[in-house]
Amino acid sequence: MDEKRLKRRKAKDNLYTLAKIEGQHFLFFRDGQGALREITMYRELFNLMDRFELEDFSYLNAVDRHYEQSAQTETSLNLRAIDKSESFEDAVIRKLEYGRLHHAISQLSDTQRRRLILYYFKGVTYKQIAKRERCPFQAVAKSVATQKRD
Repeated sequence: MDEKRLKRRKAKDNLYTLAKIEGQHFLFFRDGQGALREITMYRELFNLMDRFELEDFSYLNAVDRHYEQSAQTETSLNLRAIDKSESFEDAVIRKLEYGRLHHAISQLSDTQRRRLILYYFKGVTYKQIAKRERCPFQAVAKSVATQKRD
């Protein structure tokens, strides 16, 4: 059986398929009830619809290339990296972790809490904290690194 179904990507609103079977030209589609239907076509109409599909395919490829290229600018990549939408589950987990973190920080001594906040949240170095508090560098490092255990 000489069957030639034209396999190519189509626009999602293109609901038919063209095929050439034993020298005859067909158009296949599903009707409103979902039943597969076929229509025998003249070769000229088949060729015209085939050319239209090829042009449509070419257009879809051009659109995809445009989206692909426009989406690959440095600005858009940076925005994608920065603007990640957070899922509900991630937001809940983040809030729970923040709650545990704030509780743990509140359990520290005033000196440890101040040094930890300066070092981790404000980006101040051990040396800068030591200079500000007029104490040895090692005392600040030990205070920040020491964890209170229950």
